[in-house]
Amino acid sequence: MKFLITAILAGLALNAAAAQELGNGKAEYMNSCAVCHGPEGKGDGPLGDQLLKRPSDLTRLSRRNGGEFPYWRVFAVIDGRGMVPAHGGRDMPVWGRQFLPGDVKKYGPNAGEIVTRERIHDLAGYVETLQQ
Repeated sequence: MKFLITAILAGLALNAAAAQELGNGKAEYMNSCAVCHGPEGKGDGPLGDQLLKRPSDLTRLSRRNGGEFPYWRVFAVIDGRGMVPAHGGRDMPVWGRQFLPGDVKKYGPNAGEIVTRERIHDLAGYVETLQQ
């Protein structure tokens, strides 16, 4: 029994260390985005075929923007709370609204908003690293 508990604790420690090594942006991406956009951001996630519109290939955002990564546009799309509905439909979740309730519950209203924005910054920064 002691061996089993030790093995479980060691596994948890390795998982925590691996998540830390991934960085917050990559870990958040893998948890929230990879299922649609794929682990490498190419739009080939396992749910992609089930969606009406194929997820974007996130590795080509800079190329489509004259070689410059459109950081604030990516941030705004991920957050989604500031998007204007008249500019067309939205196929992906509004992650700002998805993250905020849990962050507010855990950190309080002001700090929850800060944590939510930081999570979105981490995601946008990670997407930037996917550029080819």
